[in-house]
Amino acid sequence: MGDATTRFFEDLDQRGYEPVLAKVSGALRFDLHEGPQTLHWLVRIDRGNIKVSREDMEADTVVGTSPALFEELVSGRENGLAALLRGDMTVTGDGRLVVQMERIFPGSANSRGPQRYRKGVQ
Repeated sequence: MGDATTRFFEDLDQRGYEPVLAKVSGALRFDLHEGPQTLHWLVRIDRGNIKVSREDMEADTVVGTSPALFEELVSGRENGLAALLRGDMTVTGDGRLVVQMERIFPGSANSRGPQRYRKGVQ
């Protein structure tokens, strides 16, 4: 698993509270598939309070993709919606949680419009 993925989830867990998710509650599980192996990251959000674990438990929303693509997403080099539309990523369950969670993924350094969360910039 890539370093950017691990850093992303560890940073998310250490934040404890994320203001942009203050109106969000639910559980998202990210299943990163590589061959026969699947790595799981479970993100629980309770009105902005975040807890991250490596549990393979039931969730409101499950996002499936490859570890390489997820590394690109958390590095800001790939767009989640574009990956979903191409079929490189799957979402089952409550898609609204993915839309809300996407707000804290880093955006491209070349993107225009509202600035997304970037480490050290809020």
